[in-house]
Amino acid sequence: MKSTEYSEKVLDHFKNPRNVGTLSGANVASGRVGNPTCGDIMEIFIEVKDEVIKDIKFKTFGCGSAVATSSMATVMVKGMTLDEALKVTKKDVANELDGLPPIKMHCSNLAEEALHEAIKNYREGKVGVFPDQEKKDEEEEKVTPMNIKGELDYLGKGLSYNVTNIEEFRDKRTLLLYTSEETIEKAIELTKVTGRVILLSPQKTLQISSELKKRLNQSDVKTLLESQLLEVMGEGEVEKVKILNLDEDETYELFIDALVILQGIKLVNQCADDDTLFSE
Repeated sequence: MKSTEYSEKVLDHFKNPRNVGTLSGANVASGRVGNPTCGDIMEIFIEVKDEVIKDIKFKTFGCGSAVATSSMATVMVKGMTLDEALKVTKKDVANELDGLPPIKMHCSNLAEEALHEAIKNYREGKVGVFPDQEKKDEEEEKVTPMNIKGELDYLGKGLSYNVTNIEEFRDKRTLLLYTSEETIEKAIELTKVTGRVILLSPQKTLQISSELKKRLNQSDVKTLLESQLLEVMGEGEVEKVKILNLDEDETYELFIDALVILQGIKLVNQCADDDTLFSE
C-alpha cells in the first residue's frame, strides 16, 4: 500500500464512524491515550457484563486514519470477552480495514492501546461515573474529537502530511495545523520561500519551549490560536478552509493554496523500527 493510499473501508469508517460517543455507569471503564502535541488522542469507553463487552463507544481527535481505526476497533470487540479483546493487535485492526498507509500505522496502535487501557482500568476497579471528564481544563476540552471534512479528498491535492521539499510551497499561502513542535519548525522553515505562512491551533497558548517561542515570535509566521479547522474546500485542489473561532463560536473561510497536517510525528518515529509496520 502506498504511503498516501486509503482503502474503501478506511474511507467508510472515517466518513461514517461507528459507536461514537461516551458511556457512564457502574460497569463502565475508559482508556485514554495520546497527547495533544502529537496530534492524535483516543478515548474508548467499555460497558462490561459477565466479562463481556456489552457496549463500547469512542471519542477521537486526530486524522482520518485515527478516526477509522477507533471506529473499526469498537466494531471488532463489541460482544467479545475481555480476554478475547486483549488479544486484538494493531495489525488486526489494520487488516480489518484492508490495510493502512505505512505512515499511518501508529493510529491503529493507539486504538489498541486505548482499548487495552480501558480493560485494565475495569479490572482494577476504576469504573463508574467519570467526574474528571468534567474537570478537564478548557484547553483540553477544545481539542475534543472533530473530523476535518474533506481531509482525505484533498490529500495530494494541496493537502500534505509532510514537508519534504519547501520549494513546492514557494509563494503559496500555506496553513499548518499545529500538532507538535515540529510543526512550528516547519512553519518557520517555510518562511524562507513564502511570506504567507499561517499556524493554526485550538489552544489558547502553545505549550512549547521558550527558545522555540522566541523564534516563532521573531518569524513571519502568523498564528491563529483558539481556532479549529473544520473543512477543506476547493475545485479539485485546496482553495480555502472553514475555521471555527472557539473564543467567539463563529466560523469563517480562509483562502489558502496549501495545507500541511504533520500528524503523529513523534509516534511515527517511535514505531519506525517496528516489524509490524506495513512496507511500501
